[in-house]
Amino acid sequence: MIDEKPRESCGLFGIHGHADAARLSYFGLYALQHRGQESAGIAVTNDNTIMSHKGMGLVSDVFRKAHFRELEGDTAVGHVRYSTTGSSILSNAQPFVVHYRKKSYAVAHNGNLVNAHSLKKELEETGSIFQTTMDSEVVLHFLVSNLKYGFEQALTYTVSRLKGAFSFILMTSQGELVGIKDPNGFRPLCLGKLNGSYVLASESCALDLVQAEFIRELDPGEIVIISKNGIKSLRTPTPKRRSFCIFEFIYFARPDSTISDMNVYQVRKAHGKRLAREAPVEADLVMPFPDSGTYAALGYSEESGIPFEMAMIRNHYVGRTFIQPSQSMRDFSVRVKLNPVRELLRGKDIIIIEDSIIRGTTVRTRVKALREIGVKRIHMRVSGPPHRFPCHYGIDFSTKGELIAATKSVQELSDYLGLDSLHYLSLKGLLEATGIENPENYFCKACFDGCYPVQFDENLSKSCMEVR
Repeated sequence: MIDEKPRESCGLFGIHGHADAARLSYFGLYALQHRGQESAGIAVTNDNTIMSHKGMGLVSDVFRKAHFRELEGDTAVGHVRYSTTGSSILSNAQPFVVHYRKKSYAVAHNGNLVNAHSLKKELEETGSIFQTTMDSEVVLHFLVSNLKYGFEQALTYTVSRLKGAFSFILMTSQGELVGIKDPNGFRPLCLGKLNGSYVLASESCALDLVQAEFIRELDPGEIVIISKNGIKSLRTPTPKRRSFCIFEFIYFARPDSTISDMNVYQVRKAHGKRLAREAPVEADLVMPFPDSGTYAALGYSEESGIPFEMAMIRNHYVGRTFIQPSQSMRDFSVRVKLNPVRELLRGKDIIIIEDSIIRGTTVRTRVKALREIGVKRIHMRVSGPPHRFPCHYGIDFSTKGELIAATKSVQELSDYLGLDSLHYLSLKGLLEATGIENPENYFCKACFDGCYPVQFDENLSKSCMEVR
């Protein structure tokens, strides 16, 4: 069974000026594991040398105590990956390290460069040799080819050539740590402080785990350079409108993170409350499919007065792979993760809260299982609008054919899923419930309305960097 929840493209953590940089990076990545489970890696700089270790799998699978004896240094950058450009193979795991004129550079990337394939072609025509099929490698090629103009100029020129969604953490063998955020501000990246050390992370929850103080988020188009001389901020040109990914609030970010001065948990509850006002219905209980709809379900329950129940229990010990049963055990890969509480549900009218419906196959199977145990009426409420347009900025639904709402009306989708009713939160309601001032000019919502803030090549795909 394909996991039909949307997946995004990575978590970043970096720390400068701490004797235990690698271990702190490990814990930072542990806090960011939800952003990528395909591979993990940490690179450190020590005595003008960069050493790294990376592997396929979860952070806890990739690293052992022995690795940290080899990763000594006071500056480090770490990465957890979910691939949106380039295959899920070890050579594409990050941080990516290159050596150039007796210096080394490591980069970790979150997002998707929509012009990476054309930039790669340009670089190859001038002699660049690529070691991976990641869009992230393009960044280092542009950086090193422009170092003759100075480090800061090379950074700003590199950013000027990139299009799409990107947050980067770059480390040099001389000990600089650099945070970069794209001019549209698609992906999160924040700055913190731990005693005398500085920390960069995709989300504030990683700062919390290592007990670093949150300072601020990087601004769109900002380049922050951290060195032994302190912090320096460079600014690159930005458009009038921001394009922060609204799906960070809906699904990607951890609920204990703070983004744009808003707590993610509270925003998701606000979405549920707005949904209850937009789509009321009588029922005996409100429930989520854990864990994605939980916080919106709490808000829906609170606003509607209908009791909240955790009526499906998640098995937290299911790994990424397990022995598949015989064919006779139908839908095992769905049932192994969630099991309904029959005594609580039988004969009841229920409201299921979800944050999204992408392909619909898993939802349909779960609804069918609820019918089989005797649930009377099943209403579904979704805490976001229908996904009708593909994302090219780092969410893994890059073709319209993957999105069931692009081909079915709400009523058709309700019938397909076996529901008594289905209602999505309106786009207006979604934006207003975030609490962000002037949200129309703050968020990227292209997956809902098809208005793409950065133009892209129609040939863009997950495999566009592969050798053919």
